[in-house]
Amino acid sequence: MQLMVTDQTRRRLLFGALGSVALRPLSAVVAGSTLLGGCSWNGGSGAANSTMGSARGISANSASAGQAAIVGCSRQPDGGYSVVVASDDGAPLYQMALPDRGHGVALQPNGSLAAAFSRRPGSYLQVFDYRQGRAWPIYTAPSDRHFYGHGVFSPDGKYLYATEGARQTSQGVIGVYELGGSASGQLEKVAEFSGFGIGPHEVVLADDQTLAIGVGGVHTRGRTPLNLDTMQPALVYLDRETGDVVDRAVLADKQLSIRHLTVTDTGEIACGQQYRGHPEDAAPLVAFHRKGEGGMLKPLLAEEEQWLRFNHYIASIASLDGYLLATSPRGNCYGIWHEASRELIELRPLVDASGVGVKDGKWLVGSGAGKVLSIYPPKEVAAVQSPVMWDNHWNIL
Repeated sequence: MQLMVTDQTRRRLLFGALGSVALRPLSAVVAGSTLLGGCSWNGGSGAANSTMGSARGISANSASAGQAAIVGCSRQPDGGYSVVVASDDGAPLYQMALPDRGHGVALQPNGSLAAAFSRRPGSYLQVFDYRQGRAWPIYTAPSDRHFYGHGVFSPDGKYLYATEGARQTSQGVIGVYELGGSASGQLEKVAEFSGFGIGPHEVVLADDQTLAIGVGGVHTRGRTPLNLDTMQPALVYLDRETGDVVDRAVLADKQLSIRHLTVTDTGEIACGQQYRGHPEDAAPLVAFHRKGEGGMLKPLLAEEEQWLRFNHYIASIASLDGYLLATSPRGNCYGIWHEASRELIELRPLVDASGVGVKDGKWLVGSGAGKVLSIYPPKEVAAVQSPVMWDNHWNIL
């Protein structure tokens, strides 16, 4: 079997390859573009503790603000981290420095706020206004909590739900945060939901009243797994107001850690998994479930050698016109499935394949090597090179 390049090795190679393609000053990339001011932080615990970033440059109604299509976390050639707002071809419009590696980004419905979450076990949550280029004070997790890298806004945009964990046990928590007005920069934790499992990762809205949570089932110390023989992954649905469990589904293989989620065009939840078993096993890494059906998730179909091509890990997934696209940065590839038949119809290489989202009838797919693909379902592809080293996830404005 061909040896797979490790995540760390791949990232080092990408740094070297893109070191000469460093981002120019963004005022040069987009004339007059808005810059998100950097934040300072004092390391406080459990509260917003930074100064408000100042908006500079053009207003929210500017032409460049209107071109914004992608928002996602990235790495900088100098080893730093940022969140970047870019056009649909990956050209950066503005960016904001982050104190450590970011992961997922949530967007406020019918609003102008976004939230960038630190990679697990993460210590910060950064809210910012992506239209006005204004950063809110950074929120630092208390010492007994960490973030798992994802979150979602309520349908009215007044609350933010974040996946969190108790540091000592990895018991899952959904932190519920109330947002003040855009000008206030206030973020207040008003509730916690717990008792649904260990190691939650991504959370999405299954419908206006229900949160769907990918519960990975892995207890970790830092990023080191401690319970691979006893893990209990699940897809859990919570009432977003009460925190009550309203449905739960599982996989037959308990070493498939449920990680990343999306809602399909038909309202099913698609789940991307990380396999924590034997390296030679060809475990199915994507599955479907519909709320209210309980029981088992339905795995998607592929040949064993095709599943092995994903190197046991799915990052981002998105549904479009009856097809599902899933990326694998560890497998340096992406796959496309026909949703009704659950059959894999396309498997293509893409170095450090990362975020995927839908805009204007096409998938936008990113890469840690800076490539941005526009894919019209099922297989029509166009590619451009951007100067941004995109991380595993992005969101589409």
